[in-house]
Amino acid sequence: MERQSFENVWDALEDTPAEAANISMRSALLIAIEQKVRSWDMTQAEAAHRLGITQPRLNDLLKGRITNFSLDALINLSAQAGLSVRLDIADAA
Repeated sequence: MERQSFENVWDALEDTPAEAANISMRSALLIAIEQKVRSWDMTQAEAAHRLGITQPRLNDLLKGRITNFSLDALINLSAQAGLSVRLDIADAA
């Protein structure tokens, strides 16, 4: 069997480059939001209120349930968390 090499784990797991790019961006956003929320040192209920979401929804985010969040939702939550999101676009290799 031939050994394959990938840029990141999502390239190996997803069926298409587009799906891999989407989940890679979602993963990076989810991690950044989770780290920001944990730095607030407040209850989940307080943090959820600050983000404008329910506490169960925040719990999903903190537990890394990435399939429960669209890219749009995570971008919106990033803004609520006081994070700036930038997109780099380049030609495919």
